[in-house]
Amino acid sequence: MRLGAASTNAFGSTADASKPYDLVAVLGGEPSEMFDKAIAAVGGMGKFVKKGQTVVVKPNIGWDTSPERGGDTNPHLVGRIIEHCFQAGAKDVFVFDNTCDEWGRCYKNSGIEDAVKSAGGKVVPGNTENYYKPVSVPKGKKLTEAKVHELILNSDVFINVPVLKHHSSAKLTIAMKNLMGIVWDRRYWHRNDLHQCIADFATWRKPDLNIIDAYRVMTRNGPRGVSEADIVIKKSLILSTDMVAADAAAAKIFGSEPSSIPYIKIAHEMGVGNMNLEELNIERIKVS
Repeated sequence: MRLGAASTNAFGSTADASKPYDLVAVLGGEPSEMFDKAIAAVGGMGKFVKKGQTVVVKPNIGWDTSPERGGDTNPHLVGRIIEHCFQAGAKDVFVFDNTCDEWGRCYKNSGIEDAVKSAGGKVVPGNTENYYKPVSVPKGKKLTEAKVHELILNSDVFINVPVLKHHSSAKLTIAMKNLMGIVWDRRYWHRNDLHQCIADFATWRKPDLNIIDAYRVMTRNGPRGVSEADIVIKKSLILSTDMVAADAAAAKIFGSEPSSIPYIKIAHEMGVGNMNLEELNIERIKVS
C-alpha cells in the first residue's frame, strides 16, 4: 500500500511521485522487506552504488547486547543493505564501528557479524587509533578537526545505518550522532558542546545514503539500555540522502519535535540539511 501523487503524508508534506523523493518513510513489515520497499522508491541501490565500487556500511554496533535489546542496528537490515550493494555491482562492502563495549563481542552478539558475512560483506575493527587518520572540519565552530577511520576515507560510497534510540546526553541518537562511530577522539565532543560538535562534523562529509532503523526503538535508558522493557516496537524505517531530514523524521517517530533536539536545529541552521519536513517531497509506504 502506498500513498499516491499529491497526497498528504504523516509528516505534513505532499508526496509528488513525479519528482525525486527527498525522504522515504516505511511503516510495517520486517526490516528487510521495509528496506526493499524504500530503496525501490528512490530508484534502487544502483542510484548510489556503481559497478566495481567499494562501499562502507556504518551501523551502530556499539554495544554488547542482543538484537532484541535495540541498542544496535538490526542485523537483518544490515545484511539486506549489503545484498543490495552487491546486486548493484559493488566490489567490496565493509562494515565497522568504533564500539563502546569490547568490539569482538559487540560484532558477534549484536548479530551483525554473522549477517555481514552471510551477505558476503567483511567486518573490520575500529578499536585502535592506527585505523584513524586526521581530517579538518573547516566549517566547524567547536570541532575543527578529527581522526576518521580510513575506511571512510578510502571507500567510494558511505552508507550510514543508525538505530533510532534514546540517548542520555544527546536526547536521541540517529544519523548525525551515529557518525561519532567513525571517529577516534569522540571524548572531545562530550567535553566541548556535544550538540554543536555533532552538527559541526555533519558538515565534513555527508553520507551518500542514510537508512534509519526504527523497528525496535529504545525509549529510555539509552544509549545502551537496561532490558527489553526499554523497547517499543515501531516497525518503521527512514531513508534519505539528507541527514537532517532523516533525523527530523525519526525524531517525529520517537515522539519528539525536531526543533527540541539541539543538534538537529543547529545542523539545519548551518545548512547541512532541512529539518522542515513540510517542505520536503516525502513518500510514505505502509507494508500490509
